[in-house]
Amino acid sequence: MFKNLFKKKTKILYAFADGISVDLSEVKDEVFSQKMMGEGIAIKPSDDKVFAPCDGTIVAVMKESKHAVGIKTSDGVEMLIHVGIDTVNLNGEGFELYCEEGKTIKKGDLLLSFDRELLKKKNLDDTTMLVLSELNNHEIVGFNTGTIVKSKEGTLIEYI
Repeated sequence: MFKNLFKKKTKILYAFADGISVDLSEVKDEVFSQKMMGEGIAIKPSDDKVFAPCDGTIVAVMKESKHAVGIKTSDGVEMLIHVGIDTVNLNGEGFELYCEEGKTIKKGDLLLSFDRELLKKKNLDDTTMLVLSELNNHEIVGFNTGTIVKSKEGTLIEYI
């Protein structure tokens, strides 16, 4: 009767882009693949848009390079969504931000877009990473890797 009374509720981080989800260890950048910034997951995108994987607050925006956004959930989990490898060197070229630091966001809100053709032309990998930089005493219980995901719908990470 009371077995579920104190059970922690599983929370979900949804797909932030369309594409194929991959384990962070497969990313061709040691900072991410060695998980130096934290656990996470990556998507090899099939589209040029990045969406919020959850409700939260924008806590960081790379204003000049426009390639990364930090989010904090209401339960204190912090994450960084980082588009591509070495894309910081483009200094914002080919990127468009749709969010601002301090703003509240909802799952599925458009955060940024990027020019996939420009990245391809400059031989830059567009793999997009989500790194959990602060779990705030939460525990990851699952990653959904190796599947085709649809932004705003597919479950990527589950935590309690």
